[in-house]
Parts: sequence; structure tokens; C-alpha cells
Amino acid sequence: MAVAQAHLYAKVSNKQRGRSSSALLEPLLAKGFPAHIAQKALVATGQKTIEDAVKWLHSHCNDPSLDDPIPQEYALYLCPTGRLHSRLQEFWQESKRQCGRNRAHEVFPHITLCDFFTCEDQKVELLYDILKRVGDSFSQSFPPSISLTLHASPSYIGFFIDDSQANVLKDFAVAFSSEASALADCHVKPSLKQFHLTLAHRFYPHHQKTLEQLAKSINPGEPCQWVAALYSRDMRFVHYQRLRALFQYKPQNIDELMINAGDLIYVDPRQQSEASEGWVIGTSQRTGCRGFLPENYTERAHEADTWVRHREYVFDTASRAFTKAGKDPNVKLNGEAHNLSISRSVTNVLSLQNTALRRGVLVMCHGETVDQVFGKSWLQQCLTADGKYYRADLNFPPSLPRQKDSMKQFECDPPLSCCGIFQSRLIGKALLDQEVTVSSVYSSPALGCVQTAQHLLQGLKLHQKVKIRVEPGLFEWTKWEASRAIPVFMTVAELVEASYDIDTSYRGNFPLSSLVPSESYEDYVSRSSVVINQIISACPSKGRGVILIVGHGSSLAPLTRALTGLPSRDSRDFAQMVRKIPSLGMCFCEEQKEENKWQMVNPPVKTLTHGANAAFNWRNAIMGD
Repeated sequence: MAVAQAHLYAKVSNKQRGRSSSALLEPLLAKGFPAHIAQKALVATGQKTIEDAVKWLHSHCNDPSLDDPIPQEYALYLCPTGRLHSRLQEFWQESKRQCGRNRAHEVFPHITLCDFFTCEDQKVELLYDILKRVGDSFSQSFPPSISLTLHASPSYIGFFIDDSQANVLKDFAVAFSSEASALADCHVKPSLKQFHLTLAHRFYPHHQKTLEQLAKSINPGEPCQWVAALYSRDMRFVHYQRLRALFQYKPQNIDELMINAGDLIYVDPRQQSEASEGWVIGTSQRTGCRGFLPENYTERAHEADTWVRHREYVFDTASRAFTKAGKDPNVKLNGEAHNLSISRSVTNVLSLQNTALRRGVLVMCHGETVDQVFGKSWLQQCLTADGKYYRADLNFPPSLPRQKDSMKQFECDPPLSCCGIFQSRLIGKALLDQEVTVSSVYSSPALGCVQTAQHLLQGLKLHQKVKIRVEPGLFEWTKWEASRAIPVFMTVAELVEASYDIDTSYRGNFPLSSLVPSESYEDYVSRSSVVINQIISACPSKGRGVILIVGHGSSLAPLTRALTGLPSRDSRDFAQMVRKIPSLGMCFCEEQKEENKWQMVNPPVKTLTHGANAAFNWRNAIMGD
């Protein structure tokens, strides 16, 4: 048994156990479920309905931890509802869009009354009773409205609570913690620090001005009903990462994990050394099972997405009623609200920002190349005895462009596969459907990049209208070249002869001769920074056209981070990050005219996801030869 898990067992092994009086428990016992497992199911589903608990039990029939006596952790939060909650959600979404994710996005808007504490499953109902009883005793003294004062620093933006009102909230938290400690045998610590509602935390300092501007658009005096809500989380996975499944995955091997779209997965970063490239080891919240799963089937989830909401006390001067969780449709665990009316103040800020947008930069990885499918020796599979090219598989291109020198040069400068051509045209058509106006196109000199740019323009119906500028400075990090030498690329004249739409008047910022083998990571980042800034300077600042840059997987982070003013990634995790970038993976940056700054936002089109299709030998597979 692991030390950490043994510690969890020790926390509950000596506690006195009592029988729950829950009306939901008896029907589960009548169905034959053991009491401790039935109680675990009720707690895991927020003690809402018998149907929810039964569904959880069936889903966890293969959960190896089903019998483990590990309790949940609980926290008491004061949460806003109504119009103020809607404004806070709008801020959440817009701050994430403009400045990216920060620590505050992990949890919904709240004021912490009591931080996380453990409670045995059979005693959770006592917490519900205590919450109602303490809430009733404070219903008359609870402030009719809570005054919020905006505070900003280089690492924190949020609202502080007025001292006199904060004292009432502290008294409420102390009363709840005292009763919970005495009656439910819990060690509950009330929050005694200055009460606050966090808007942004642990963000990049250069985003402070934008975040402050968005925060000032929130009117803290908006009508609001405050709710004291009890949440729980699984204490085993507190320090894990959380992923959400985008697609269903059916295991192909016994050690793989079955996932459905929407499933939440716990992933321990310390255990990923066992996983192959592109895979992670995770534990499903829905089933409790653990196994390998493809990482590109998932996206990052918020911390609070895995929490369970139990009971709440609504501080309402009209009804002062105690209600169960789920009554307010505006309160969402995932930090997202639906059907919200946008306030005039937020609308004004956004409209000013939208009119300030001038240019966009779309940085894209090339499409699938033949070496990615058939390996570095792909050319040997396609040459006849007399050195002529032939199509050994339908995913090889029908022909290769003409080069004045040896065809062997294509081995280090591979073309797109037929699937890569299809991918590029599909993305181009998607950009056309979204009415994206491409004004300039830059490409790495690598053949796969030039071909990707060509087929993107064809999908956009811009071929022969917009020319491709071949920029040697966009070539990938040369340290990764297997030959330890810079490939011999097709010349501009050869590309034009092969009917590619090349801007023959363009002179690159970096001549080919300036590329050196095995450059350092710092040199590559510096080269990327120089080339992106020179590209931006060369493109007209007027108009709203998009600058399309086709490069490599290694291009996305250095180019966009340099453009948005972010520091470069650590070289130690750069390779792992690049491996996760698929064919046609893209990043999009928008320019803010008033500040003359660039911000990374969602790309104008969706991602392209597809599975592998291995080579098929009918004789071996069917005949068994």
C-alpha cells in the first residue's frame, strides 16, 4: 500500500461509526447493496435521488477502490446568484478568451467560508442539518446586500468584502465549523482571512491592465442573492490534473481505459513515464477504473468540474428558505452560464475592443507528410530499380515535383501524403466558410509546408490571387534534423515550375545560408522572434486581413509567444509539447489597436481529428499465410 493511501486509511480507521438515517439509504439496502457502499454512492451523487445512486453503483461495479473507507472532503462556499453571477461569468469567459487561463478559472465565483475538511459518509446528513440550522439563526442578521471593493495587484484581481459585513460572514462560518466539529466529528476550520471573491489569480503581469479593464466593467451592486453551498471532492485526486473526454474510446487492449464523451479523468503527472507518446494513464471519475487512454481524445478540465454540490442555504429576505442544490440554473460547476444577457458595461468594453482589432495571425503546422506515415526511409519504398518514382501506397502522392538534382533530396524534404493534401484543403474550405480573409501567406521552405499553403489557398479559393512568400526563417529547429545537415530545398524557380503560387519578388528575412545545423534552443527562439516581428512589420497595419503562416509543430509556441509577449517555454518540456501538436494544429493571435498588443484567442475553425489507418495485407489477415 502506498504511503499516501495508508495515511488516508489512518485518518478514518479509529473513528466511531454510526448508522445514517437517510431515507434514501433503506431502498438501496433493500436492493442488496452493502451499507457502506450504498452510503458511498449517495455521497458521491450529492444524496439527490435513488436513481442517481444506483446508476453510480452500476458504473463503479469494477472500481477497485469501491470498498475503500476513504471519505470525501467538503468545503462551504458563499456563492452569488442572479445578475451579479451572470456578470462574473461573462468576465470569466472574456478574461479567458483575451488573456488565457489563470488559477481563478479553476473554480466558480465564490467566497470561502470553510476550507476543505473530511467527513465520514454516514455523517454527511448531519452537515446538511447543521447548515440549515445555522443558516436559520443568521437569516435575520445576514446583510441584505454585500459591498464589494475592487482590488488589483500584479498577481491578484478581486473584490474585497466590507469589514462590517465580513464579520457577519465570519461569525456564520465559525458557528457552522463549531457545530460540525462537535456533532459530525469533523475538524472544520473557518476562514478567518480577509473575505474576498477572486476574479483573476496567478496571471502574467502584462495581462494586468486588460484584466483590470474587464473587472471594472462589473457592477458589484448588481442584484444578487447569496447562497451558502456545501461541495465535496475526492481527496485522493486533489493534486491530479483533470481532463474531459471529447470522444468515446473503446479499449483495444486490456490495460486501456474505456471512456465516453464528457467523462472526467484524473491524471497524475508523476506516473506518466509509463505511458507511450500520445497516451496518458488516468482514472475515470465515472467508473473508478484506471488505464491508458489517447491524450488527443481529451481536453483540460477545470478543478471544480469534478466536485459534487450537496445542499445550500439561500439567504433570502423574502423566503429565507433552505433548498437543495440545483435550484438555480445560473450556478454551474464548470464556470459556464447559459442564456445570459450581456450587461451594457461589458458590451461597451467588448465593442471597443472589437473595433480595435486590426490584423490576425494564424500560425499553422503543415499537413501530414509521407515520412510521418511510412518512416524516414519512405523514398526507398517508392523507387524502382532504375530510380523512378512509383506510388507504392494510395497515401503516397501520385507524383513528385521535378528537381534539377537527385530525387534523393526528397528523403530529407518530404512531400505531403494524399491525406495531408485532403487535410489542407479541408481546413482551407473551413476558413472560407467562416469568411476568414487571408491577406498574406508565409511558408517555411520545407516542401510539405509550401504544399500545405498551396492547398489551403485552393480551399480558400485564393490560389493565383494570393502568393506564397517562402521564408527560410520559418524552418523548424535544426537540432531535430536527423541528417545533422540542412535539407536541400526546392528553389523558388523549381516551385514556380511545379505550378505553386510563389511570390518571386519576396526576399526572405533569413537567407538559407543563415540556417545552421544543430542550433541551440535559445538561437531557435531568437530566430523565431525576429522573423515573426519582421513579418508583422512588413504587412500593412490597416484592414482586418489575416496573416497565414505555415510552419512546423515547433513553430507554434515560439512564434505566438514572441508575438504576445510571453516568455519562451522551458527547453526541457518543449519537445513533449511539440509531440502533442497534430497535423494542421493552429494558433490564432489578434492585434489590439489601442494598445498595439497581440492576444491569443480561439482559432476561427475547429480542430481536425481522425484515427489511424494501418496498412492492410489481405493474404496475411484473411488467408493466414
